[in-house]
Amino acid sequence: MSDIAAALARAQRAFAKPTLSLLARKNAPVVVAIFSLAFNQERSVVTAERFHTLIDALISELRAAGADSFDEPARVLCRRWVNEQWLVLATSDTGEEEYSLTSHAREAIDYVHRLGGDRSVFGESRIRTIVEAARRCAMDADPDTDARVARLDEQIIALRAERDRLAAGSTADPVPQARVVEQYLNVRDMTAQLPADFLRLSEHVKDIHRTLVADFQQEGRRTGDVLDTYLARSSALMSESLEGKAFMGAVELLRDEKLMGQLRRDLDTIAAHPFAASQPAGEIADFRTTVASIRRGVTAVLEARRKLSSTLRAYITSHDALRDRDLDDALREAKKQLAGWMRVSGPRARVPLPLGLAPLQIGNTRQRFFDPAEHAAPPPLADPAADAQPAPSLQALRRRGGPSVAALRAAVAAALDGDETSAAEVFNALPEELRRPVEVLGLMQLAAHIGALDDADSLGTEVVDTVRVDGSRRQLRLPTISLGQRHRAGLAPVDSGEGASS
Repeated sequence: MSDIAAALARAQRAFAKPTLSLLARKNAPVVVAIFSLAFNQERSVVTAERFHTLIDALISELRAAGADSFDEPARVLCRRWVNEQWLVLATSDTGEEEYSLTSHAREAIDYVHRLGGDRSVFGESRIRTIVEAARRCAMDADPDTDARVARLDEQIIALRAERDRLAAGSTADPVPQARVVEQYLNVRDMTAQLPADFLRLSEHVKDIHRTLVADFQQEGRRTGDVLDTYLARSSALMSESLEGKAFMGAVELLRDEKLMGQLRRDLDTIAAHPFAASQPAGEIADFRTTVASIRRGVTAVLEARRKLSSTLRAYITSHDALRDRDLDDALREAKKQLAGWMRVSGPRARVPLPLGLAPLQIGNTRQRFFDPAEHAAPPPLADPAADAQPAPSLQALRRRGGPSVAALRAAVAAALDGDETSAAEVFNALPEELRRPVEVLGLMQLAAHIGALDDADSLGTEVVDTVRVDGSRRQLRLPTISLGQRHRAGLAPVDSGEGASS
């Protein structure tokens, strides 16, 4: 017999998960698009009121565009998405309700992004990655020392031969751009899975937190038993589960500042390759901030563990077993007396029961007390220097600015020292950095200033060859402007503001 029953059971378990339940819905594209815009690597948590307003605005835009959308208000939709385990609604330390994505929703978004964009497919980069990973795994799995030494010798010989070849003056072999793109897609696919992995581990820690609180509230559970359960589950999560092992490995790597610095430099080198210009700008920006994304994921897991430890510490320090036992005995006795009284009393019988304490005669009470939190210094600002883009040079900014009036005036003045000439001849003789299309406007402005446009209508037109910042060329036609000695008097600068445009 075949294993179709077992295969069907595995498929049913997979489709029962919230990730596939989201992708299987009719309006899944709308939900994924909304989640993608509302949450990103920099904004993983959104306050409830702001999120509701954002959802209403996005749904209104979809209706205006004629796309299928929702008819319910944002608050109802968000509650439904929380029940579907796509969103988490929690209360922050400041008392505000906040929404965040679950690992299931994050996996669905990553899956859609991978299908919607370029993916790493079968190719040289993928085969090399498999071969190198298999080689490292074989070295770790083989206990034979001689075999490991032989593998290391092969690597040393190959690397030394490559180094000697380059040191002898040989140039590095050019790498095709298609190969670089393939390797980039391979690395991007691996890094794109990190946020969902960290989020899944954080949810496991929160599940332990909820179980711990429920155990403390149960009658008959001893504190020692609850602590034993917590320690066992926490240890199993970090030492036995795949997510926990991966998290501990990530923490060890983050402690190596040299390794993280090298990774950041490698990512910047890849993003600086010419192929990055053809990739979406947001995707390249996220790729550059991979190290920061890893740090945020680790911080989220550590924060969940901190809250769990805080709950445990608060219960142990404030829990009084003797007081709880006395309270339970008093409540049981009151319940017993109430049951006996109900057997002998009538339907309208009353019992005088004083509630509260007698009022105290106090002249004045303070209504506001000292709160140290109100006088605490604000948290330090995060330093974004590591993720900042390199600043453009002054020369690059000047090339993208307005016309260089001062340089054009100097060129025209030099042309007036000789015979009669035209503005087009002056412009075509300029260096390429002064022949941008915007420089034609500056030349026309200068010609108008010195009165050289008076006879331009009767002289026809001329062609100038302009050069853009990216090196492309374009020919423009402008009136034939004759320049001579009679215009020299108008070249004296009269406006101090011209230097700003140059």
